[in-house]
Amino acid sequence: MMAALIVWFGFVVFRKAVNDIQIFDSIRILIPRFDYFSTLILFPFCCVFVYYLSGFYLNPLKKTKMSLIFSTLISSLIISVSVFFILKLRDVLVSFQYFYFSLLVLFGLLFFVTYIFRNIIFSQIQKNYKSKKWTINTIIIGTGNNAKKIAEDIEKYSPQNTLIGFVSTNQHIIVPKENVLGSMMQIAAIIENKNIQESIIVLDDADDYQLFSIINSLYKFNIDIQFTPRLYEILTGIAKINKLEMSPLVSITDSSMSDWEASLKRFFDIVISFLAIVILSPFLLYFFVKIKKDSKGPVFYRQERIGRLGRPFDIWKFRTMYLGAENGVPKLSSSDDDRITPFGRILRKYRIDEIPQFWNILKGDMSLVGPRPERRFYINQIIEDAPYYCLLYKIRPGLTSWGPIKIGYSDSVEKMIERLNFDIIYMENMSLLTDLKILVYTIEIIFNGKGV
Repeated sequence: MMAALIVWFGFVVFRKAVNDIQIFDSIRILIPRFDYFSTLILFPFCCVFVYYLSGFYLNPLKKTKMSLIFSTLISSLIISVSVFFILKLRDVLVSFQYFYFSLLVLFGLLFFVTYIFRNIIFSQIQKNYKSKKWTINTIIIGTGNNAKKIAEDIEKYSPQNTLIGFVSTNQHIIVPKENVLGSMMQIAAIIENKNIQESIIVLDDADDYQLFSIINSLYKFNIDIQFTPRLYEILTGIAKINKLEMSPLVSITDSSMSDWEASLKRFFDIVISFLAIVILSPFLLYFFVKIKKDSKGPVFYRQERIGRLGRPFDIWKFRTMYLGAENGVPKLSSSDDDRITPFGRILRKYRIDEIPQFWNILKGDMSLVGPRPERRFYINQIIEDAPYYCLLYKIRPGLTSWGPIKIGYSDSVEKMIERLNFDIIYMENMSLLTDLKILVYTIEIIFNGKGV
C-alpha cells in the first residue's frame, strides 16, 4: 500500500513536470484533464487487488528470490497497462511518443519501488530464519535410515526449519533414542506441546495403508505434511525438488495449482456464487413455496460433511426427502428411492437442490469445482479399501467435479471409490482451464436433466 502511494505520487510529479516544459520536438504538452488526487485512493487498492490475484499473498513466507522478481514484474506490467488504458482515457493525447514514455515511467516506478519494498521484507524474513528468530518447528515421523538421512539434510540445507525430534512408528530405531519424542499414539500431544508446524513422513518399506493412515491422522492439526516419494511419485512427477541439496519430498498440503491460479479460483468462486444467489433469488422464493406445499418439514436440509483439512462443516441443500427419511441411520439414495418427494425428484433431476451450496462457497467451506464432500460415516468405509481418500483433504470440496460428472450420484461405497479415483486425477491436474471444462459439462448435465 505504501509503495503504491509513493509510485502514484511520483508519477503525478513526473506528469506535472513534463506538462510545464516543452519536450518531444518542441510540442508543448497540455495539462491533462484528469483528477490525479481522487485516484490517490483508488490506485493503491487496485494494486493490492492485482497482487492478490497474482497469488503473492497466498504463501508469502515460501517465496523465493526469483518468484519475487517475476511476480513483481508481471503485476507491475498488468497494473501499468490497465491504469493507462482505463483510467487515462480522458487524458489529452499530444503524441504517441509522450504516451508510451509516460507508460514506461509508470511501469518503471511501480516495478522498482514495489520490488525495493518487497526485497526489504524478504531479506528481513530470511535474516529472521537464519538467526532462528523465526523457525519452522519440524518433526520427522520415522526412525529408520531414511529418517536419519532426511534429518541430516534439514540440519545442513534448510536453515528455516528446526528439527524438534522424531516420532516412532514401531519400526527399528536408527536415530539417536534421546531425540525420539514418542509414538504416533502421542502425536496430538507432541504437536501441541512442541508447537509443530511441519511434519515429514519418512518410513522404510511402508505399505500404502500405513502411510495414508498416518497422513489421515495428521490433517486435523493443520500443519504442513510431506513424505519421501516412492517409485510412483517419482515416475509421475509428483515429487518436487525444493532445494537441490536435499532429497525430493512430496507435499500433501500444498495445492497442485500455482498461487495465482488458486487466488483466481477463489476470486471466481466468490463472484460467481454471489451473482448466482442474486440472480436466482426470485426463483428461490418459488422453490421455497413448492417445497413447503410438497411435504411437511423445513425447506432447507443441513448435514455435516468433511471438508478441507479434514474439518467438518454443514452443507446446505433444498430438502428433497420426506421428514425423518433416515431416522438417524445414514443411507445412500438412488434414482428410485421412495424417500424422495415428488417435487424433490425434479429438484434432483436438474440439481436445483444444490443451489443453497453457493452460500457454502461464499463462506469458504467449498469451491465451485472440487471433490464432492462426504459424511464421516462413509469416509470411514471408503478408507478401508481406499486409504488414499485423505489426499482429497488438501483442497476445498466442490459443487461439482469430474468424479460426479463421470459417475453421477453414488448409491454405493463402490461407486464412491470409483468417483474418488476420478477426483484424485482431477486434484493432481487442477487448473482454471480444467475447472472451466468441468463447469461446461455440468451445465450440459443440468439442462439435459441428468442430475439423478
